[in-house]
Amino acid sequence: MSEDGLEGIVKELRREIGEDLRHSGPWDRGMQCEVERSHLAGAVGTLIAKHGASMVSMHATDDRQSRGSFALHYLLSFPSKRELLMLSGETDGSFTSLTPQIYHANWYEREVMDMFGLVATGHPDPRPLVLHDGWYKGSHPLRKHIGCDDGLAPERRRYEFNVLKGDGVFEVPVGPVHAGVIEPGHFRFSAAGESILNLEVRLGYVHRGVEKCLEGAPPGRALRMTERISGDNGVAHSLAFCQAYEAGHDVPPRAQYARCILAELERVYNHLGDIAGLALDTAFAVPAADIYALREVMLGLNARITGHRMLWGAVTLGGTRDLLSEADVDDVQGTLMKVGNELRTSVERMRSSPSFMDRVDTTGIVEEKVARDLRVVGPIGRASGQDLDVRRDHPYEAYSKLNFRVPLFREGDVSARMNVRVQEVDESISLVMEALDRMPSGGGSSRPGPPRDGVHVGLVEAPSGELVHIIHTEGGKVVRHKVRDPSFCNWPAIQEAVLGDIVPDFPLINKSFSLSYAGNDL
Repeated sequence: MSEDGLEGIVKELRREIGEDLRHSGPWDRGMQCEVERSHLAGAVGTLIAKHGASMVSMHATDDRQSRGSFALHYLLSFPSKRELLMLSGETDGSFTSLTPQIYHANWYEREVMDMFGLVATGHPDPRPLVLHDGWYKGSHPLRKHIGCDDGLAPERRRYEFNVLKGDGVFEVPVGPVHAGVIEPGHFRFSAAGESILNLEVRLGYVHRGVEKCLEGAPPGRALRMTERISGDNGVAHSLAFCQAYEAGHDVPPRAQYARCILAELERVYNHLGDIAGLALDTAFAVPAADIYALREVMLGLNARITGHRMLWGAVTLGGTRDLLSEADVDDVQGTLMKVGNELRTSVERMRSSPSFMDRVDTTGIVEEKVARDLRVVGPIGRASGQDLDVRRDHPYEAYSKLNFRVPLFREGDVSARMNVRVQEVDESISLVMEALDRMPSGGGSSRPGPPRDGVHVGLVEAPSGELVHIIHTEGGKVVRHKVRDPSFCNWPAIQEAVLGDIVPDFPLINKSFSLSYAGNDL
Protein backbone atom coordinates (compact mmCIF):
# COMPACT_ATOMS: atom_id res chain seq x y z
CA MET A 1 0.00 0.00 0.00
CA SER A 2 1.63 3.22 -1.18
CA GLU A 3 2.35 6.20 1.06
CA ASP A 4 0.17 8.43 -1.15
CA GLY A 5 -2.68 5.92 -0.98
CA LEU A 6 -4.88 4.92 1.92
CA GLU A 7 -1.87 4.46 4.20
CA GLY A 8 -0.95 8.10 3.73
CA ILE A 9 -4.50 9.27 4.42
CA VAL A 10 -4.66 7.28 7.65
CA LYS A 11 -1.28 8.66 8.76
CA GLU A 12 -2.50 12.21 8.16
CA LEU A 13 -5.64 11.49 10.16
CA ARG A 14 -3.53 10.06 12.98
CA ARG A 15 -1.51 13.27 13.11
CA GLU A 16 -4.77 15.11 13.79
CA ILE A 17 -6.20 12.88 16.51
CA GLY A 18 -3.09 11.11 17.83
CA GLU A 19 -3.06 7.65 19.34
CA ASP A 20 -6.84 7.60 19.47
CA LEU A 21 -6.61 6.08 15.97
CA ARG A 22 -4.95 2.68 15.73
CA HIS A 23 -4.75 -0.24 13.34
CA SER A 24 -6.79 -3.24 14.37
CA GLY A 25 -5.00 -5.83 12.25
CA PRO A 26 -4.56 -6.79 8.59
CA TRP A 27 -7.57 -6.85 6.33
CA ASP A 28 -8.06 -8.44 2.95
CA ARG A 29 -10.08 -5.54 1.45
CA GLY A 30 -7.98 -2.56 2.55
CA MET A 31 -7.42 -1.25 6.08
CA GLN A 32 -9.25 -1.59 9.35
CA CYS A 33 -8.80 0.91 12.20
CA GLU A 34 -10.30 1.58 15.60
CA VAL A 35 -11.02 5.10 16.82
CA GLU A 36 -11.82 6.33 20.31
CA ARG A 37 -15.51 7.14 20.60
CA SER A 38 -14.94 10.87 21.06
CA HIS A 39 -13.21 11.09 17.67
CA LEU A 40 -15.19 8.56 15.64
CA ALA A 41 -17.77 10.87 14.04
CA GLY A 42 -15.15 13.54 13.39
CA ALA A 43 -12.80 11.06 11.74
CA VAL A 44 -15.53 9.78 9.40
CA GLY A 45 -16.57 13.33 8.55
CA THR A 46 -13.00 14.37 7.81
CA LEU A 47 -12.36 11.43 5.50
CA ILE A 48 -15.52 12.18 3.53
CA ALA A 49 -15.12 15.96 3.37
CA LYS A 50 -11.35 16.22 2.81
CA HIS A 51 -10.22 12.94 1.26
CA GLY A 52 -13.01 11.99 -1.14
CA ALA A 53 -14.29 8.99 0.82
CA SER A 54 -17.89 7.86 0.55
CA MET A 55 -19.79 5.86 3.14
CA VAL A 56 -20.65 2.44 1.75
CA SER A 57 -22.37 1.28 4.91
CA MET A 58 -22.75 1.85 8.62
CA HIS A 59 -23.84 -0.69 11.19
CA ALA A 60 -23.69 -1.49 14.90
CA THR A 61 -22.75 -4.56 16.90
CA ASP A 62 -23.75 -5.60 20.40
CA ASP A 63 -20.39 -6.44 21.97
CA ARG A 64 -21.45 -6.08 25.59
CA GLN A 65 -20.69 -9.70 26.40
CA SER A 66 -17.16 -9.66 24.93
CA ARG A 67 -16.13 -6.00 25.29
CA GLY A 68 -18.71 -4.47 27.60
CA SER A 69 -20.12 -2.03 25.03
CA PHE A 70 -21.80 -1.55 21.69
CA ALA A 71 -19.70 -0.62 18.66
CA LEU A 72 -20.25 1.33 15.45
CA HIS A 73 -18.61 0.39 12.16
CA TYR A 74 -18.29 2.67 9.12
CA LEU A 75 -17.24 1.14 5.79
CA LEU A 76 -15.67 3.86 3.61
CA SER A 77 -14.74 3.61 -0.04
CA PHE A 78 -11.96 5.47 -1.82
CA PRO A 79 -12.87 4.71 -5.46
CA SER A 80 -9.91 6.56 -6.99
CA LYS A 81 -7.55 4.42 -4.90
CA ARG A 82 -9.53 1.17 -5.20
CA GLU A 83 -9.32 0.70 -1.46
CA LEU A 84 -11.70 0.33 1.47
CA LEU A 85 -11.37 1.47 5.06
CA MET A 86 -13.35 0.16 8.01
CA LEU A 87 -13.46 2.58 10.95
CA SER A 88 -14.83 1.13 14.18
CA GLY A 89 -15.37 2.54 17.63
CA GLU A 90 -17.13 1.73 20.88
CA THR A 91 -20.21 3.56 22.08
CA ASP A 92 -21.91 3.64 25.47
CA GLY A 93 -25.42 3.97 24.09
CA SER A 94 -25.25 7.25 22.19
CA PHE A 95 -23.22 8.61 19.30
CA THR A 96 -22.87 11.85 17.39
CA SER A 97 -25.11 12.02 14.34
CA LEU A 98 -23.39 12.66 11.01
CA THR A 99 -26.64 13.38 9.19
CA PRO A 100 -26.53 17.20 9.53
CA GLN A 101 -23.27 17.20 7.52
CA ILE A 102 -23.48 13.91 5.56
CA TYR A 103 -27.07 13.38 4.56
CA HIS A 104 -26.71 9.82 3.28
CA ALA A 105 -25.97 8.81 6.90
CA ASN A 106 -29.65 9.50 7.66
CA TRP A 107 -31.24 6.08 7.13
CA TYR A 108 -28.22 4.20 8.50
CA GLU A 109 -28.43 6.08 11.80
CA ARG A 110 -32.20 5.70 12.05
CA GLU A 111 -31.82 1.96 11.45
CA VAL A 112 -29.23 1.71 14.22
CA MET A 113 -31.55 3.59 16.60
CA ASP A 114 -34.38 1.17 15.83
CA MET A 115 -32.49 -2.10 15.84
CA PHE A 116 -30.06 -1.45 18.72
CA GLY A 117 -31.68 1.30 20.80
CA LEU A 118 -28.66 3.58 20.45
CA VAL A 119 -29.29 7.33 20.36
CA ALA A 120 -27.95 9.45 17.50
CA THR A 121 -27.37 12.77 19.24
CA GLY A 122 -28.27 15.70 17.01
CA HIS A 123 -30.12 13.66 14.41
CA PRO A 124 -32.66 15.94 12.69
CA ASP A 125 -35.26 13.19 12.16
CA PRO A 126 -35.16 10.45 14.83
CA ARG A 127 -38.49 8.90 13.87
CA PRO A 128 -38.58 5.09 13.50
CA LEU A 129 -37.40 3.77 10.15
CA VAL A 130 -37.80 0.01 10.51
CA LEU A 131 -40.01 -0.55 13.56
CA HIS A 132 -43.71 -0.09 12.97
CA ASP A 133 -46.52 1.25 15.09
CA GLY A 134 -47.29 -1.89 17.07
CA TRP A 135 -43.72 -2.93 17.86
CA TYR A 136 -42.81 -4.01 21.37
CA LYS A 137 -41.78 -1.14 23.60
CA GLY A 138 -38.17 -1.37 24.75
CA SER A 139 -37.32 -4.19 22.33
CA HIS A 140 -34.52 -3.64 19.83
CA PRO A 141 -34.30 -6.71 17.59
CA LEU A 142 -30.56 -6.91 16.91
CA ARG A 143 -29.45 -6.69 20.52
CA LYS A 144 -28.25 -10.02 21.85
CA HIS A 145 -30.61 -12.17 23.91
CA ILE A 146 -33.77 -10.49 22.65
CA GLY A 147 -36.61 -12.87 21.90
CA CYS A 148 -40.35 -12.82 21.30
CA ASP A 149 -41.06 -14.42 24.67
CA ASP A 150 -39.50 -11.74 26.87
CA GLY A 151 -42.80 -10.50 28.27
CA LEU A 152 -42.70 -7.31 26.22
CA ALA A 153 -45.91 -5.43 25.53
CA PRO A 154 -46.77 -4.01 22.12
CA GLU A 155 -46.80 -0.21 22.07
CA ARG A 156 -49.45 1.50 19.99
CA ARG A 157 -48.12 4.71 18.52
CA ARG A 158 -48.85 6.80 15.48
CA TYR A 159 -46.14 7.50 12.92
CA GLU A 160 -46.14 11.20 12.10
CA PHE A 161 -45.67 11.80 8.39
CA ASN A 162 -44.10 15.00 7.15
CA VAL A 163 -46.97 16.63 5.29
CA LEU A 164 -47.38 20.09 3.87
CA LYS A 165 -50.24 22.33 5.03
CA GLY A 166 -51.89 25.13 3.12
CA ASP A 167 -54.82 26.13 0.95
CA GLY A 168 -55.26 23.73 -1.94
CA VAL A 169 -52.71 21.20 -0.60
CA PHE A 170 -54.06 17.72 0.04
CA GLU A 171 -52.70 14.29 0.87
CA VAL A 172 -52.77 11.28 -1.42
CA PRO A 173 -52.03 8.06 0.51
CA VAL A 174 -51.01 5.10 -1.67
CA GLY A 175 -50.46 1.61 -0.28
CA PRO A 176 -49.13 -0.36 1.48
CA VAL A 177 -51.62 -2.68 -0.26
CA HIS A 178 -51.53 -2.00 -4.00
CA ALA A 179 -53.80 -2.86 -6.90
CA GLY A 180 -51.09 -4.86 -8.69
CA VAL A 181 -49.21 -7.96 -7.58
CA ILE A 182 -46.30 -6.07 -6.06
CA GLU A 183 -44.65 -5.84 -2.66
CA PRO A 184 -46.10 -3.56 0.04
CA GLY A 185 -44.92 -0.01 0.61
CA HIS A 186 -46.70 3.18 1.66
CA PHE A 187 -46.37 6.44 -0.26
CA ARG A 188 -47.75 9.65 1.26
CA PHE A 189 -48.01 12.46 -1.29
CA SER A 190 -48.68 16.11 -0.60
CA ALA A 191 -50.05 17.61 -3.81
CA ALA A 192 -51.58 20.80 -5.15
CA GLY A 193 -53.79 19.68 -7.96
CA GLU A 194 -51.73 17.00 -9.68
CA SER A 195 -48.32 18.56 -8.89
CA ILE A 196 -46.34 16.71 -6.23
CA LEU A 197 -44.99 19.00 -3.50
CA ASN A 198 -43.74 16.33 -1.12
CA LEU A 199 -43.46 12.55 -0.91
CA GLU A 200 -42.60 10.39 2.06
CA VAL A 201 -41.95 6.68 1.63
CA ARG A 202 -42.76 4.31 4.50
CA LEU A 203 -41.31 0.80 4.18
CA GLY A 204 -40.60 -2.19 6.41
CA TYR A 205 -43.79 -4.16 5.76
CA VAL A 206 -41.87 -7.24 4.59
CA HIS A 207 -39.15 -7.14 7.24
CA ARG A 208 -38.25 -10.75 7.97
CA GLY A 209 -35.45 -10.57 10.54
CA VAL A 210 -32.89 -11.79 8.01
CA GLU A 211 -29.84 -10.41 9.80
CA LYS A 212 -30.94 -11.97 13.09
CA CYS A 213 -31.54 -15.34 11.42
CA LEU A 214 -28.08 -15.24 9.83
CA GLU A 215 -26.32 -14.94 13.20
CA GLY A 216 -24.75 -18.32 13.90
CA ALA A 217 -26.30 -19.98 10.85
CA PRO A 218 -24.20 -22.76 9.26
CA PRO A 219 -22.52 -21.45 6.10
CA GLY A 220 -24.51 -23.63 3.73
CA ARG A 221 -27.83 -22.51 5.17
CA ALA A 222 -26.62 -18.89 5.30
CA LEU A 223 -25.77 -19.05 1.60
CA ARG A 224 -29.24 -20.27 0.71
CA MET A 225 -30.83 -17.57 2.89
CA THR A 226 -28.78 -14.73 1.42
CA GLU A 227 -29.57 -15.95 -2.09
CA ARG A 228 -33.26 -15.49 -1.31
CA ILE A 229 -33.10 -12.03 0.29
CA SER A 230 -34.21 -10.46 -2.97
CA GLY A 231 -34.86 -13.17 -5.51
CA ASP A 232 -33.93 -11.32 -8.70
CA ASN A 233 -30.55 -10.47 -7.16
CA GLY A 234 -29.80 -13.99 -5.98
CA VAL A 235 -26.37 -14.19 -7.63
CA ALA A 236 -25.32 -10.77 -6.31
CA HIS A 237 -26.34 -11.53 -2.72
CA SER A 238 -24.86 -15.02 -2.68
CA LEU A 239 -21.65 -13.78 -4.29
CA ALA A 240 -21.26 -10.97 -1.73
CA PHE A 241 -21.78 -13.42 1.12
CA CYS A 242 -19.30 -15.89 -0.37
CA GLN A 243 -16.69 -13.15 -0.77
CA ALA A 244 -17.02 -12.24 2.90
CA TYR A 245 -16.94 -15.85 4.09
CA GLU A 246 -14.06 -16.81 1.78
CA ALA A 247 -11.85 -13.94 3.02
CA GLY A 248 -8.20 -14.92 2.57
CA HIS A 249 -9.12 -18.03 0.58
CA ASP A 250 -8.26 -18.39 -3.11
CA VAL A 251 -11.10 -19.26 -5.49
CA PRO A 252 -10.09 -21.29 -8.60
CA PRO A 253 -9.52 -19.13 -11.71
CA ARG A 254 -12.27 -20.89 -13.67
CA ALA A 255 -14.76 -20.14 -10.89
CA GLN A 256 -13.80 -16.46 -10.92
CA TYR A 257 -14.73 -16.20 -14.59
CA ALA A 258 -17.86 -18.31 -14.12
CA ARG A 259 -19.03 -16.05 -11.30
CA CYS A 260 -18.60 -12.98 -13.52
CA ILE A 261 -20.63 -14.69 -16.25
CA LEU A 262 -23.44 -15.54 -13.83
CA ALA A 263 -23.48 -11.99 -12.46
CA GLU A 264 -23.75 -10.52 -15.95
CA LEU A 265 -26.51 -12.93 -17.00
CA GLU A 266 -28.41 -11.78 -13.92
CA ARG A 267 -27.80 -8.15 -14.88
CA VAL A 268 -29.14 -8.72 -18.40
CA TYR A 269 -32.44 -10.31 -17.44
CA ASN A 270 -33.03 -7.70 -14.72
CA HIS A 271 -32.37 -4.78 -17.07
CA LEU A 272 -34.61 -6.32 -19.74
CA GLY A 273 -37.48 -6.46 -17.25
CA ASP A 274 -36.90 -2.84 -16.22
CA ILE A 275 -36.80 -1.58 -19.82
CA ALA A 276 -39.94 -3.54 -20.69
CA GLY A 277 -41.66 -2.06 -17.63
CA LEU A 278 -40.98 1.46 -18.89
CA ALA A 279 -42.51 0.59 -22.24
CA LEU A 280 -45.56 -0.88 -20.53
CA ASP A 281 -46.05 2.12 -18.23
CA THR A 282 -46.00 4.45 -21.24
CA ALA A 283 -48.63 2.32 -23.06
CA PHE A 284 -46.18 0.93 -25.63
CA ALA A 285 -47.59 -2.57 -25.45
CA VAL A 286 -45.81 -4.08 -28.46
CA PRO A 287 -42.21 -3.14 -27.47
CA ALA A 288 -43.08 -4.11 -23.90
CA ALA A 289 -44.23 -7.57 -25.00
CA ASP A 290 -41.19 -8.01 -27.23
CA ILE A 291 -38.73 -7.11 -24.47
CA TYR A 292 -40.55 -9.19 -21.86
CA ALA A 293 -40.23 -12.06 -24.33
CA LEU A 294 -36.46 -11.44 -24.45
CA ARG A 295 -36.39 -11.58 -20.65
CA GLU A 296 -38.15 -14.94 -20.87
CA VAL A 297 -35.48 -16.07 -23.35
CA MET A 298 -32.82 -15.18 -20.79
CA LEU A 299 -34.65 -17.01 -18.00
CA GLY A 300 -34.85 -20.09 -20.23
CA LEU A 301 -31.11 -19.85 -20.87
CA ASN A 302 -30.48 -19.61 -17.12
CA ALA A 303 -32.53 -22.74 -16.54
CA ARG A 304 -30.68 -24.69 -19.22
CA ILE A 305 -27.19 -23.91 -17.95
CA THR A 306 -27.80 -23.91 -14.17
CA GLY A 307 -31.11 -25.70 -13.61
CA HIS A 308 -32.79 -22.59 -12.19
CA ARG A 309 -34.42 -19.68 -14.01
CA MET A 310 -33.10 -17.18 -11.45
CA LEU A 311 -29.63 -18.79 -11.33
CA TRP A 312 -30.12 -19.87 -7.72
CA GLY A 313 -27.73 -22.52 -6.48
CA ALA A 314 -25.09 -21.80 -9.12
CA VAL A 315 -22.73 -19.90 -6.78
CA THR A 316 -21.21 -22.05 -4.06
CA LEU A 317 -18.81 -21.43 -1.22
CA GLY A 318 -15.40 -21.69 -2.83
CA GLY A 319 -16.56 -21.24 -6.42
CA THR A 320 -19.49 -22.40 -8.51
CA ARG A 321 -21.22 -25.61 -9.46
CA ASP A 322 -19.85 -27.44 -12.47
CA LEU A 323 -21.13 -25.19 -15.25
CA LEU A 324 -20.59 -24.08 -18.82
CA SER A 325 -19.85 -27.15 -20.87
CA GLU A 326 -18.93 -26.67 -24.53
CA ALA A 327 -22.60 -27.00 -25.51
CA ASP A 328 -23.57 -24.45 -22.85
CA VAL A 329 -21.01 -21.96 -24.19
CA ASP A 330 -22.54 -22.19 -27.67
CA ASP A 331 -26.01 -21.75 -26.17
CA VAL A 332 -25.01 -18.68 -24.16
CA GLN A 333 -23.26 -17.00 -27.08
CA GLY A 334 -26.09 -17.63 -29.54
CA THR A 335 -28.80 -16.52 -27.09
CA LEU A 336 -27.00 -13.32 -26.10
CA MET A 337 -26.44 -12.32 -29.73
CA LYS A 338 -30.17 -12.77 -30.41
CA VAL A 339 -31.17 -10.82 -27.30
CA GLY A 340 -28.79 -7.94 -28.01
CA ASN A 341 -29.90 -7.50 -31.60
CA GLU A 342 -33.63 -7.67 -30.85
CA LEU A 343 -33.36 -5.32 -27.86
CA ARG A 344 -31.73 -2.65 -30.02
CA THR A 345 -34.58 -2.91 -32.51
CA SER A 346 -37.26 -2.53 -29.83
CA VAL A 347 -35.49 0.37 -28.11
CA GLU A 348 -35.11 2.24 -31.39
CA ARG A 349 -38.83 1.80 -31.99
CA MET A 350 -39.51 3.34 -28.57
CA ARG A 351 -37.09 6.21 -29.04
CA SER A 352 -38.50 7.08 -32.46
CA SER A 353 -41.90 7.81 -30.92
CA PRO A 354 -42.45 11.46 -29.88
CA SER A 355 -45.15 10.42 -27.41
CA PHE A 356 -42.78 8.01 -25.65
CA MET A 357 -39.97 10.55 -25.47
CA ASP A 358 -42.39 13.17 -24.16
CA ARG A 359 -43.17 10.89 -21.21
CA VAL A 360 -39.57 10.02 -20.28
CA ASP A 361 -37.56 13.17 -21.08
CA THR A 362 -37.22 15.58 -18.11
CA THR A 363 -39.47 13.34 -15.98
CA GLY A 364 -38.36 12.29 -12.51
CA ILE A 365 -35.08 14.21 -12.48
CA VAL A 366 -32.49 13.47 -9.78
CA GLU A 367 -29.97 16.31 -9.90
CA GLU A 368 -26.27 15.46 -9.66
CA LYS A 369 -25.89 17.20 -6.30
CA VAL A 370 -28.88 15.35 -4.87
CA ALA A 371 -27.52 12.03 -6.16
CA ARG A 372 -24.14 12.81 -4.61
CA ASP A 373 -25.58 13.94 -1.26
CA LEU A 374 -27.78 10.84 -1.01
CA ARG A 375 -25.01 8.61 -2.43
CA VAL A 376 -27.30 7.07 -5.02
CA VAL A 377 -25.79 3.91 -6.54
CA GLY A 378 -26.09 1.71 -9.60
CA PRO A 379 -27.86 2.70 -12.82
CA ILE A 380 -29.86 5.34 -10.92
CA GLY A 381 -26.68 7.04 -9.77
CA ARG A 382 -24.91 6.67 -13.13
CA ALA A 383 -27.89 8.33 -14.83
CA SER A 384 -27.24 11.34 -12.57
CA GLY A 385 -23.50 11.68 -13.12
CA GLN A 386 -22.26 9.39 -10.32
CA ASP A 387 -19.31 7.58 -11.90
CA LEU A 388 -19.27 4.61 -9.53
CA ASP A 389 -19.15 0.89 -10.33
CA VAL A 390 -17.77 -1.72 -7.94
CA ARG A 391 -16.61 -3.93 -10.81
CA ARG A 392 -14.17 -1.20 -11.87
CA ASP A 393 -13.49 0.69 -8.62
CA HIS A 394 -13.05 -2.35 -6.35
CA PRO A 395 -12.64 -5.21 -8.85
CA TYR A 396 -13.44 -8.73 -7.69
CA GLU A 397 -13.39 -12.20 -9.22
CA ALA A 398 -12.09 -11.81 -12.82
CA TYR A 399 -13.35 -8.28 -13.51
CA SER A 400 -9.86 -6.77 -13.38
CA LYS A 401 -8.95 -9.00 -16.36
CA LEU A 402 -11.99 -8.07 -18.46
CA ASN A 403 -12.67 -5.00 -20.58
CA PHE A 404 -15.86 -3.03 -20.15
CA ARG A 405 -17.17 0.53 -20.15
CA VAL A 406 -19.30 2.11 -17.42
CA PRO A 407 -22.17 4.05 -19.09
CA LEU A 408 -22.63 7.52 -17.60
CA PHE A 409 -25.34 10.13 -18.17
CA ARG A 410 -26.04 13.41 -16.39
CA GLU A 411 -29.66 14.26 -17.22
CA GLY A 412 -30.94 12.24 -14.26
CA ASP A 413 -34.40 11.62 -15.75
CA VAL A 414 -36.38 8.51 -16.70
CA SER A 415 -34.82 8.57 -20.16
CA ALA A 416 -31.29 8.63 -18.76
CA ARG A 417 -32.03 5.73 -16.43
CA MET A 418 -33.34 3.73 -19.39
CA ASN A 419 -30.30 4.63 -21.48
CA VAL A 420 -27.91 3.45 -18.78
CA ARG A 421 -29.65 0.08 -18.64
CA VAL A 422 -29.73 -0.32 -22.41
CA GLN A 423 -26.00 0.35 -22.69
CA GLU A 424 -25.25 -1.88 -19.71
CA VAL A 425 -27.00 -4.79 -21.44
CA ASP A 426 -24.61 -4.34 -24.38
CA GLU A 427 -21.62 -4.16 -22.00
CA SER A 428 -22.79 -7.26 -20.12
CA ILE A 429 -23.13 -9.23 -23.34
CA SER A 430 -19.62 -8.17 -24.34
CA LEU A 431 -18.30 -9.10 -20.88
CA VAL A 432 -19.83 -12.58 -21.05
CA MET A 433 -18.42 -13.18 -24.52
CA GLU A 434 -14.93 -12.16 -23.42
CA ALA A 435 -15.13 -14.17 -20.19
CA LEU A 436 -16.20 -17.29 -22.11
CA ASP A 437 -13.25 -16.87 -24.48
CA ARG A 438 -10.75 -16.38 -21.64
CA MET A 439 -12.13 -18.80 -19.06
CA PRO A 440 -9.45 -21.38 -18.21
CA SER A 441 -10.03 -25.07 -17.75
CA GLY A 442 -9.77 -26.76 -14.40
CA GLY A 443 -11.87 -27.11 -11.28
CA GLY A 444 -14.73 -24.77 -10.57
CA SER A 445 -14.75 -24.94 -6.79
CA SER A 446 -12.71 -25.47 -3.67
CA ARG A 447 -13.52 -25.97 -0.01
CA PRO A 448 -12.83 -22.86 2.09
CA GLY A 449 -12.46 -23.31 5.80
CA PRO A 450 -14.17 -21.02 8.29
CA PRO A 451 -12.94 -17.43 8.16
CA ARG A 452 -10.51 -16.16 10.76
CA ASP A 453 -11.97 -14.11 13.58
CA GLY A 454 -12.59 -10.50 12.64
CA VAL A 455 -14.61 -8.44 10.15
CA HIS A 456 -14.95 -9.51 6.50
CA VAL A 457 -16.59 -7.71 3.60
CA GLY A 458 -18.20 -8.85 0.36
CA LEU A 459 -18.78 -6.00 -2.08
CA VAL A 460 -20.33 -6.49 -5.52
CA GLU A 461 -22.12 -4.54 -8.26
CA ALA A 462 -25.63 -5.97 -8.36
CA PRO A 463 -27.95 -5.12 -11.28
CA SER A 464 -29.37 -2.28 -9.17
CA GLY A 465 -26.01 -1.12 -7.79
CA GLU A 466 -23.47 -1.51 -5.03
CA LEU A 467 -24.36 -4.35 -2.62
CA VAL A 468 -22.46 -5.24 0.54
CA HIS A 469 -22.39 -8.07 3.08
CA ILE A 470 -20.31 -7.61 6.24
CA ILE A 471 -19.77 -10.48 8.66
CA HIS A 472 -18.22 -10.45 12.13
CA THR A 473 -16.81 -13.82 13.13
CA GLU A 474 -15.74 -15.25 16.48
CA GLY A 475 -14.55 -18.81 16.91
CA GLY A 476 -15.35 -19.54 13.26
CA LYS A 477 -19.00 -18.53 13.68
CA VAL A 478 -20.81 -15.48 12.35
CA VAL A 479 -21.96 -13.36 15.30
CA ARG A 480 -23.20 -10.39 13.25
CA HIS A 481 -24.18 -10.26 9.59
CA LYS A 482 -24.92 -6.87 8.05
CA VAL A 483 -26.60 -6.72 4.64
CA ARG A 484 -26.99 -3.51 2.65
CA ASP A 485 -28.94 -3.81 -0.59
CA PRO A 486 -28.64 -1.07 -3.26
CA SER A 487 -32.27 -0.11 -2.74
CA PHE A 488 -31.46 1.10 0.79
CA CYS A 489 -29.37 3.85 -0.84
CA ASN A 490 -31.80 4.62 -3.65
CA TRP A 491 -35.21 4.72 -1.93
CA PRO A 492 -34.60 8.20 -0.43
CA ALA A 493 -33.82 9.55 -3.92
CA ILE A 494 -37.26 8.77 -5.31
CA GLN A 495 -38.67 11.22 -2.76
CA GLU A 496 -36.64 13.91 -4.51
CA ALA A 497 -37.19 12.69 -8.08
CA VAL A 498 -40.96 13.18 -8.03
CA LEU A 499 -40.95 16.79 -6.80
CA GLY A 500 -42.54 19.08 -9.38
CA ASP A 501 -43.88 16.18 -11.43
CA ILE A 502 -47.50 15.09 -11.43
CA VAL A 503 -49.07 12.23 -9.50
CA PRO A 504 -49.91 10.21 -12.68
CA ASP A 505 -46.19 10.17 -13.55
CA PHE A 506 -45.25 8.50 -10.25
CA PRO A 507 -45.71 4.89 -11.50
CA LEU A 508 -43.37 5.61 -14.42
CA ILE A 509 -40.75 7.26 -12.18
CA ASN A 510 -41.04 4.43 -9.68
CA LYS A 511 -40.59 1.86 -12.45
CA SER A 512 -37.47 3.65 -13.70
CA PHE A 513 -35.92 3.28 -10.23
CA SER A 514 -36.75 -0.46 -10.04
CA LEU A 515 -36.42 -0.48 -6.26
CA SER A 516 -36.63 -3.62 -4.16
CA TYR A 517 -38.89 -3.76 -1.12
CA ALA A 518 -37.57 -7.13 0.06
CA GLY A 519 -33.96 -6.05 -0.41
CA ASN A 520 -34.60 -2.99 1.74
CA ASP A 521 -36.81 -4.67 4.34
CA LEU A 522 -34.41 -7.25 5.70
